[in-house]
Amino acid sequence: MRVVILFGSELGTSELVAESVADELSAHDVSVFDMTDFDPGDLEPTDFHIVVCSTSGDGELPTGAEPFFNALDATQPDLTGLRFGVFGLGDSIYGDTYNRGGEIAAEKLTECGAVQVGEHARYDSSTEVRPQEMAREWARTLPIPALMTT
Repeated sequence: MRVVILFGSELGTSELVAESVADELSAHDVSVFDMTDFDPGDLEPTDFHIVVCSTSGDGELPTGAEPFFNALDATQPDLTGLRFGVFGLGDSIYGDTYNRGGEIAAEKLTECGAVQVGEHARYDSSTEVRPQEMAREWARTLPIPALMTT
């Protein structure tokens, strides 16, 4: 099973997090893509997808994720069988919109039939924790069948 990591960023932190997740899973077939360069038509149910998405403005998707999700909305592909995990980034000082970008991403994928698995990670930039460290720990917990040991 291939692991496809898609990141949507405003300032580049999501890309750093995506690379950290890829490093953590490097013993496996892992590919990392900027969402601006990935067509929703290329989503394969046989792959496991990881979405790394920041939050922008008033709880919106970042600029780097908008083209992907606009295309997903326009085409509404049948993503039955596709499984994905989400690592969201945000800042809790924004209250109700904290980490909303990752939540929007998950909602849009599930609306097309995909299933979110594992913990929805919510990084808070108001903490001392480095996002890359949190991402590595989170990646170790993902229930990816091909990566699980018996």
